[in-house]
Parts: sequence; C-alpha cells; structure tokens
Amino acid sequence: MKNQAPSGAVRAPVRKLYISDLHFFHENLNHRMDRRGFADREEMNNHMINQWNAKVSSRDEVYILGDFSVSKGKTTNTILALLNGRKYLIEGNHDEFLKDRQFDRSAFEWIRPYAEISDNRRRVILCHYPVFCYNGQYRKRKEAPFVYMLYGHVHNTHDEYLVDSFIKQTRSTEVTLAHAAGPAPIPCQMINCFCMFSDYTPLTLDEWIENDRIRRETLTDNNTSPAARDQE
Repeated sequence: MKNQAPSGAVRAPVRKLYISDLHFFHENLNHRMDRRGFADREEMNNHMINQWNAKVSSRDEVYILGDFSVSKGKTTNTILALLNGRKYLIEGNHDEFLKDRQFDRSAFEWIRPYAEISDNRRRVILCHYPVFCYNGQYRKRKEAPFVYMLYGHVHNTHDEYLVDSFIKQTRSTEVTLAHAAGPAPIPCQMINCFCMFSDYTPLTLDEWIENDRIRRETLTDNNTSPAARDQE
C-alpha cells in the first residue's frame, strides 16, 4: 500500500502548536512598532517560513491567533501552500485577505473569530484579542489551573504591559471559590503568543507556558520596548 509506514516505525504524535501576528508582507513592521529588523518583507517572509517548517511537521495542527497576512488573497494562498501542518485561523483585524474572492479558504481547517479547544486534558481559549475574564478562569484541577487564554493583537506594545499589570493584580487577588476550603488567589493564565516572543516559531502549549513565565519575570512597570515607544 502506498504511504504505509515501515514495519515497526513509530509515528510522531500530532502536536497542537500556537502562534500569533506573523503579519506576512507587512513591510512597515521592519521599521516601526515591532522593528523586526529585516531588510525587506521578502527576507522577513522567508525567515518566518523557514522557522515554521523547521518546527512543524505535516501532521501537526497550528492555531494562528490572527493577523496572519496583510496581503491579498492570491499571495496569501502562496504563503499558506509553503507552510507545513494543518492550519486553523482565529480571525484578526488585519486579515483582510479573508474578504478577497481569490483567497482559498480551504487552506485552513476552519476560520473562526473565537474558539475553545482541548489540549492534553487542558482547556485552551483562543482569541485574537486578550480576554481578561475568560471562560473557566477560576477552574482548577488538583490545585493547579487547567484553563489557558491564548491571545495576540497587542504585540510587544504598551498594551502588553497593561495586560501584564492586570495578570499580576489578578493573581494577587484572593477569592473564595465554590467547594474551596478558603480564599485562594485567582488563577490567571493569559499568554501572548506574539511571534517575536518565539523567534517566529509555533510552540506547543507547554512551550508557551514556559516561554511566558520566563518573559514575564523580566517585565517591570518601567520597561519600554521599541514597539511601546512607536505604536502603529
């Protein structure tokens, strides 16, 4: 039979991967807001394609949290055809290609403004925009949170620092939950899957959890970034 795995071969498990705000073809992001530093959009596009395909297999599922491309439907089709994996899109405010009749929507498994999925017995809330009071925020399993809110949109602008302040304040607030022995801090697991935070590489939920933990440890109220100083 064609495409049959060799006898005894072990197929790699299907992974769920996440990334946001790639902004294929967005030339201005090399010089303003993100200040990505590529020579031009072609160099940026090629780097993002290479980073994606170095990580993603043909069997992996990749959930894109909006703002995939700022180009027209035809050229966006070309980029999607070069990327490995099964792709899912959460609509972003810059995804104008979705209105183009030349765009092939079948390139995505589905296209939605919002979704809730399961990932290794955890609940994942997917939205382009950060949702501060997301569904299941208070739920825990064996004293550990198991609902995560993955977002994009804010890149590394001052808005991300405002989100970080909200997360810290929420985690320091104690409430009495149903069936709880006493007051406990509110679990707030909001993760910005901005592509530059992972060097343009889609990551698993566990990888994003660790990436986010390390990044937020370095943030202070006085931090500023090129994006925060020069928001689009």
